[in-house]
Amino acid sequence: MSKRRYLVAIGGILLHLMIGSVYAWSVFTGPIAKQTGWALSSVTVAFSIAIFFLGMSAAFMGRLVERFGPRLTGTVAALLYGSGILLTGLAVQLESLPLLYIGYGVVGGLGLGAGYVTPVSTIIAWFPDKRGLATGMAIMGFGFAAMLTGPIAQNLIAGIGLVPT
Repeated sequence: MSKRRYLVAIGGILLHLMIGSVYAWSVFTGPIAKQTGWALSSVTVAFSIAIFFLGMSAAFMGRLVERFGPRLTGTVAALLYGSGILLTGLAVQLESLPLLYIGYGVVGGLGLGAGYVTPVSTIIAWFPDKRGLATGMAIMGFGFAAMLTGPIAQNLIAGIGLVPT
């Protein structure tokens, strides 16, 4: 069990690295506002909605992880967050601010909540003797994501444009 639990921890950290890309939203706000003509403050509201729904869904997602397991809840998280990102691109293309709020804010936020809780509760279960370490490892990926995804997103926007990014 010793080696396997570290693989579970690495998987959880990687999942948090992916969903932690929510912190790169500030890189997108200026280009989205410029391309669509929306006020910058209107674009930033999408982030607030996403974080709200992250918290709301995280509140009940832990129970679902216990009931259905991390594989199902992790898959749901990926589908929701991925769909939210796709809807965000569509919202920018269609210049639909309500779709941005629904796509990135609601759908993406629900995926974030599911994706946040799934690895935390799973890693803690695999490290009952080191709960603090387990929690720290799980959350570490979420924080590192801002450092990694922000510059990547900036380079992609500069290189291939906003919508393909």
